[in-house]
Amino acid sequence: QAASSALSAVLADYRGVTVEDMTALRKNARDNKVYLRVVRNTLLKRAVADTEFECIQDALVGPTIIALSQEDPGAAARVLKDFAKENDDFEIKALSIGGNLMEANQIDVLAKLPTLDQARSILMSVMLAPVTKLARTVNEVPSKVTRAVAAVRDQKQEAA
Repeated sequence: QAASSALSAVLADYRGVTVEDMTALRKNARDNKVYLRVVRNTLLKRAVADTEFECIQDALVGPTIIALSQEDPGAAARVLKDFAKENDDFEIKALSIGGNLMEANQIDVLAKLPTLDQARSILMSVMLAPVTKLARTVNEVPSKVTRAVAAVRDQKQEAA
């Protein structure tokens, strides 16, 4: 059920990671609204069947932890990437977004996706740029006219 509503999935091998570190990872995942579970590969194969994450079935070898992003497509990738930096035993196996299986070395692509708020901010700045430029241009016209009139006045006063 979680897989059918998820935006992206990241698979990792957690062998050698301590219980304390896994607890910290789970807490971080909860804080970032990422669904994180240690799963049996056979059950995960059934869970992702007939979803856009069916492509991850080939990567289901060995102990597997899956992180599913529910709201922000890059959240799971960021959480697991940051955890992998601090834990040498933790290995990202594969990731998937939009029904496409990606290699583990492409995690930066997914992790660098903007959050929803960042995407809105980028969109608003793009939409406001032409309006802001127009406002500046309209404001410059009266000041240019005023400067031109002042220059003509100064010229006539000098001539008189």
